[in-house]
Amino acid sequence: MDYSRKPDWLKARLPSQSSYFQVAGLLKKGRLHTICESGRCPNIGECWERKTATFLILGNICTRNCAFCAVDKGRPQPLDETEPQQVLAAVGAMGLRYVVITSVTRDDLPDGGAEVFYRTIKLIKDNYPQVKVEVLVPDFKGEEGPLLNVLAAGPEVVSHNLETTANLYPEINRPVTNYYRSLSLLQLAHEHGALTKSGLMVGLGESLADLKQAFLDLRENGCELLTIGQYLQPTRQQAPVRRYYPPTEFEELRQLALELGFKEVASGPLVRSSYFADKLYEASRS
Repeated sequence: MDYSRKPDWLKARLPSQSSYFQVAGLLKKGRLHTICESGRCPNIGECWERKTATFLILGNICTRNCAFCAVDKGRPQPLDETEPQQVLAAVGAMGLRYVVITSVTRDDLPDGGAEVFYRTIKLIKDNYPQVKVEVLVPDFKGEEGPLLNVLAAGPEVVSHNLETTANLYPEINRPVTNYYRSLSLLQLAHEHGALTKSGLMVGLGESLADLKQAFLDLRENGCELLTIGQYLQPTRQQAPVRRYYPPTEFEELRQLALELGFKEVASGPLVRSSYFADKLYEASRS
């Protein structure tokens, strides 16, 4: 297969409905960032038309340089102290019932930005107690305190992406020790009663045995929800795609993960960690 051309099953629908542009205008007015835009997510049209978005807090510049990610890297700007209030305003204006909050990695901050996560979640919970909140957090350099601060705000789901298999961490410009750091974070969140979730990309050169081991590692560390999606090279500067998985194989991976004990699994070519997050959460509670 020519990996410079995407197969037909990876063609995402372009946005067309007015609700998409309403969301875009609202986010721009509030000076808010979304991982939908910064991460060049292929589902942006579909999700924004449903008036859902994953808010990207702590700015939009990451202090790390992972080889798969399209988010801008470099020296971040100072924190915008109004960011939690801006997210709250957007949640109200959009009439959301399920909110996903993620961030760039801010290794320059003493707590990795955990206090901003806490404030944002608390504002939503205090003003809209019916709204469910999912957080997709960085690894906080393996420190427990920041994660415990986030957990204290009471999010319904705590997510942290493993991204790929242990043997491929050098390929994505991460030390292998970070793989086990991520597992430890999920284990700590699970031990404190959180519903835990992680995400994996496929197509970077992993084998089925590698993926099964990652599934087992996640399960052994308390991870209960899983997303599996196709890696798509954002620009020529990121790691290349080694293989495109057909939809049938994504269903086979889903069944394998369920057999290994995950409560619910979303698996498909265009699945991303926040894709239909509300439905994954609801399915896990039924």
